[in-house]
Amino acid sequence: MSRSRPKMNTRWGALAARAAVVAAASAVLPALAAPNYPVTPDQRATAHQVAQAGVPLAELAPDAPQTHTVRPGDTLWDISKLFLKSPWRWPELWGMNLEQIRNPHLIYPGQLLVLVKRDGRAMLQVGQSLTADPQTVRLSPRVRAELLENGAIASIPLHLIGPFLNEAVVFDSNELELAPRIVATQEGRVLLSRGETAYVLGDLGGAREFRLFREAQPLRDPETREILGYEARYVGTAEYVRPGEERFGADGKPVTVPATFVVSTIRLEVGVGDRLSPVPQRELTAYAPHAPAAPIDGRIVSLYGDALSAGQNQIVALNKGRRDGLERGHVLALWRAGRADFDTTSGKKKPIQLPDERHGLLFVFSAFERVSYALIINVKDPVHPGDRFTAP
Repeated sequence: MSRSRPKMNTRWGALAARAAVVAAASAVLPALAAPNYPVTPDQRATAHQVAQAGVPLAELAPDAPQTHTVRPGDTLWDISKLFLKSPWRWPELWGMNLEQIRNPHLIYPGQLLVLVKRDGRAMLQVGQSLTADPQTVRLSPRVRAELLENGAIASIPLHLIGPFLNEAVVFDSNELELAPRIVATQEGRVLLSRGETAYVLGDLGGAREFRLFREAQPLRDPETREILGYEARYVGTAEYVRPGEERFGADGKPVTVPATFVVSTIRLEVGVGDRLSPVPQRELTAYAPHAPAAPIDGRIVSLYGDALSAGQNQIVALNKGRRDGLERGHVLALWRAGRADFDTTSGKKKPIQLPDERHGLLFVFSAFERVSYALIINVKDPVHPGDRFTAP
């Protein structure tokens, strides 16, 4: 398969400042759910004009390097922390065409990133060493844009969210009640492990690979108690072996023969009653960290797994989803609720409420209609259901 090399603006490309994203995309962001939203010539021109300015020098990290050679294992988040005080503001430093706000020009191991400062602003360019002198570089106006499988670095470490892309699933309704189910096991075993046989009844719909789930639980909004969706406990995966059939038994009466499956992977031991859902196509396209275009204020619904509190690199469910404007790549601020206290300095005990304090960041990696999953990028204090999040 040939690899495309999209051309960047000849003036080093569109270095997308936050102002460009807000100014040029505000009129089209109500259509976020659409895969290709329209961009008018005026909006594109505005975006490029603002983007070419780069970011203020005051936004750079105090020890930002002049150059950085991308290494295997680097992520956009890692590189952002090298250059910027706020890593999620990567799109403001690095250029992205307006059509690719959610899938930017990607960076590859071996490329040289050069920090250019001019007139109180900073821009980041791709360079290539011409000599052994690391200070001598040749700037290039081209950057490849390809899928992660073709070698580009990711936004954040995929090993942190990779297992959850298929495992952490929210169903809009309790559809698992009607899903195909395991009705019997190999040799009547209570629990099955990898490589063992399960027998399934239900409409398979032509799929051949399925996820196994158990105990679908409603996700309720912490404030309204409204059901936002149903989260089922991920058990593992199973592969189709042969179909079921209807036949007549020895007594001449009709009898149902279940379909045969083999358990291919397990997170929990598989048992009778577990439900099957087709494995979706895995999405590993890159998406740059960026702020929501509009204000957002929500609450954490639950912590993924059995923990009572969560910390860095753990997964949380949010009470906002696609219909609220959240999308993959959005970065959100975590807030710690201010405690109730008393003012005793005036001689009287007067109740006061301390302000909320920002204490961490979330990275949205999966968005459903009314719920999203996010990775805790960093945090100072334990995170609990009901904690608040906003745009950063």
